[in-house]
Amino acid sequence: MPITNHLRNIVATLLLLIATSAGAQSIHGYITSGVTTSQIEGDELKGFKQYGFVGGVGALTAFSDRGHWGASVEVLFSQRGAHANPSRYNAYAADLRLNYVDIPVLVHYQDFFGGMLIGAGISYARLVQQPHGELKYSPYDLIPDTNDMAFLKNDISAVLDCRFTIWRGLQLNLRWQYSLLPIKREWHFTQYVNNRPKEFANDCYNHSVALRLIYQF
Repeated sequence: MPITNHLRNIVATLLLLIATSAGAQSIHGYITSGVTTSQIEGDELKGFKQYGFVGGVGALTAFSDRGHWGASVEVLFSQRGAHANPSRYNAYAADLRLNYVDIPVLVHYQDFFGGMLIGAGISYARLVQQPHGELKYSPYDLIPDTNDMAFLKNDISAVLDCRFTIWRGLQLNLRWQYSLLPIKREWHFTQYVNNRPKEFANDCYNHSVALRLIYQF
């Protein structure tokens, strides 16, 4: 599914806003690439076992020449989802991967030595590919409803970010991300207790950790 015109307009607007706020201050562009490990909260599975790719471009600016505060905006392709094998903690098997275009906007604080950059903010993500994969549940006691596997198109998440300078413009980045709104509402499950079915429903949320390399120009 191609990125919509609406999404491109959002990207252009965010880049314009950060450039305007910088004024005469310098703006540093960068490229980034790495891996994500994730799970879907609410799917009744445990563990960050879905691995994926994350990569894209970003821009970072300082609020003043001598200040330690700044802001960044990025445009990323990222993969999140859920993966599990049946075990004592997981009643069914799943391999679900969701592909997103993410636009995180963060405020950063740089330490006085200049080696660490800590950030926090929010990210808007657009689902560009519904989960492809499969669920295997028979003959287990917990059965998810597979009649409707569609996830919501938009994801708004909280982001915490920490970057360490390795050498000149090369940085190592650790990022935590958690959905503020459900990515799927009322996913229904049937649980069999003493051969009697019990139905319930959960809202689902993305929960991921990313490890990236950043090269800043």
